[in-house]
Parts: sequence; C-alpha cells; structure tokens
Amino acid sequence: MTVIELDTDRGAARVHLHRADDPRAALVLGHGAGGGVTAPDLVAVTRAARAAGVSVALVEQPYRVAGRRSAPRAPLLDAAWTSIVQQLRAGPLDGLPLIAGGRSSGARVACRTVAATGATAVLCLAFPLVAPSGVSRQDELDGAGVSVLVVQGSSDRFGIPEPDAAVARSVVVVRGDHGLKSDLPAVADAVATWLMVILARAS
Repeated sequence: MTVIELDTDRGAARVHLHRADDPRAALVLGHGAGGGVTAPDLVAVTRAARAAGVSVALVEQPYRVAGRRSAPRAPLLDAAWTSIVQQLRAGPLDGLPLIAGGRSSGARVACRTVAATGATAVLCLAFPLVAPSGVSRQDELDGAGVSVLVVQGSSDRFGIPEPDAAVARSVVVVRGDHGLKSDLPAVADAVATWLMVILARAS
C-alpha cells in the first residue's frame, strides 16, 4: 500500500493506493461523512477488488485530513473529489478504466461527479437514500448515467433504493444496518460479482 498526498483547492487530500497485480481497472472510493477509509466495508471491498484485478484508491477528503469531522457543502466536496480523481487518472491510475464509489456520503459524491471524473461505473455502499429531513436523494442515483451497484443493509435507517434496469442500477440487500458490518463476506461477494461483469464489458 502506498500513501499519496495530493493538493486541492480545499487543502491536502490523502490517498491510500492498493495496487493489484497487472490491474485491469481502478476503483476510487470515498469515505462517509464522519468516517474514514478504515471502515470495515471499505476494507472488505478493497480486498475483493484487488483479488479481481482492480487497483483501489481509498480517498481521504481534505476536511478529514485536516482533522475536521463535519463535511463541507456538497459543491465543495464534489470539487475536491473531482480534483483528486483527475490527478490520480493523470498519475498512478493512468490508462485504467475508472470505477468510482464510496460509502454513504462518499457514494453520493461519486454519483454526482460521474461526468466530471469520467467514471464508467459507480459502487455505492450504504447509499443514504433519505436525508434526516425526509428529503429523497433518488435523483442523485438516477442521475449517475452509468452502471450503478448499491449494497445496502436490510435495516438501513436511511432506506433502501430500488433496482432499476432502465438506469442500469442493481441493488443487493445484505444483513445489517447502515454500517454494513454484520455480513462483510456478503458485501465483498456482491462487489466481486458486479466487478466481474463491469470488467467483462470493458474488455
């Protein structure tokens, strides 16, 4: 694993790069709003992706690197994420098809920035479908415009999205809540299966 520091307009970001042997693609993952890149589901997915021949970059947003727990507004998160991904694509991930994603807030960022990052698919772990205010975030999922996999806990307090073939969205429901800690093998298996499909389409 290699740690890379990248500059953005929002401050320094940190990337934990886990290279696969002879990688076929790259998966760039963001963390949740108050969490980090050591979340159990992110760790499990990293292992599964590398076993499938996909290099993984776990991104710490600048606010987390600076020691803050409260995330900035969505446009600022999106701008920092886009800058980070563009730098990775011009550097250590150059030439690899890009799959973006993350858990919770990180999944929302990945969906909103598909056009800016050039991602060919999006992985959403514990997508927070309904905000605490009750407002739906369905439009963020629908607007991704690429193949999307959502892995959601069966008792996630933020709701469970529906699959939709019209917008190429698959949903896998596993045992557990928003933390996705109860059945990590099921999370990893769902992602590994989906990645095989994405890689086959890209070949």
